[in-house]
Amino acid sequence: MLTPRQQMILGLVIRQYVAQARPVSSRAIVEAYNLPFSPATVRNEMARLEELGYLTHPHTSAGRVPTDLGYRYFVQRLLGETALSPAEERMIRHQFYQAQREMGQWLRLAASTLARTVRTVSLVTAPRAEQARFRHLELISTRGRLVLLILVLQGGTVQQQMLTLAEPLSQDRLSQTAQRLNDLCTDKTIAEIEAQAHNLPTLEAEVCDLVLEMMRDVESRAIPEVYRDGLTEVLQEPEFTERESAQKLLRLLEEESLLAEVLNEALSPSADGVQVLIGGEGRWEALSHCSMVLARYGIPGTVTGALGVLGPTRMRYGRAISTVRYIADLMTDLVYELFV
Repeated sequence: MLTPRQQMILGLVIRQYVAQARPVSSRAIVEAYNLPFSPATVRNEMARLEELGYLTHPHTSAGRVPTDLGYRYFVQRLLGETALSPAEERMIRHQFYQAQREMGQWLRLAASTLARTVRTVSLVTAPRAEQARFRHLELISTRGRLVLLILVLQGGTVQQQMLTLAEPLSQDRLSQTAQRLNDLCTDKTIAEIEAQAHNLPTLEAEVCDLVLEMMRDVESRAIPEVYRDGLTEVLQEPEFTERESAQKLLRLLEEESLLAEVLNEALSPSADGVQVLIGGEGRWEALSHCSMVLARYGIPGTVTGALGVLGPTRMRYGRAISTVRYIADLMTDLVYELFV
């Protein structure tokens, strides 16, 4: 248990280190914040914080830097409530409501706004149905026996596939078949469609089987598309100026399977609010020198996506948390507008 003075000094060391990106000395803390203690007193407290695992010091410096444990204590116990300024919130909200009602544009705007506001790499995934759920079907005659099947799922996923019929059919007949299947299947999951799709006429049964196969294929895709932005800005941070560290970050961002795993586990349906991962939390070695601030957005249990930022552990956590929270709330409102 840290004393109030130790908590204050830990918080000041972290804020100073985040701002200046160099080890923090006891004298610098006293002078920067006009503390009523001597540098020797602060130095003794910093030594104790190092013994407890909250601070460490590089071999070449007398100053201290935070450890992952120190950052975690800061976020959980010392940071307090954070929020963007009303002016920033108005500006961001205006940008989103000026954008076209098109999900791809919103995703790109979310990624660029996160990156610009927090000055880190941003990650945004498109909203996906937690279970594939039927929305709409069209059958379009092309030539002869070939028919284009267009399947739209809740969440906006669109799938297309060619279907070869036993014999040519008119567009009117195809439209009637599509309408009957729309009436049967709208807003239903795979299991719900299977429970009702008994004794269908031959054509409808054939189309329904293909629709179920396409829905299973969508559900089996574990890796969502990830929209990114801000790489140029984060590579200017001192942690990534060396070639080796920059290459590690680039490899991490190219590992979509790893990013999907982190997003899925950190933002499981049971996770509530903004999640902060510091140094990979001992689980993801590739993230050992990075932090992520993440949130889920959308309609819980129906259509959800994820967004967040990734940068060095020396991150402005208050700004990152408030920005991620605000944009997640905006994206949730937009998803409700599209899908409810």
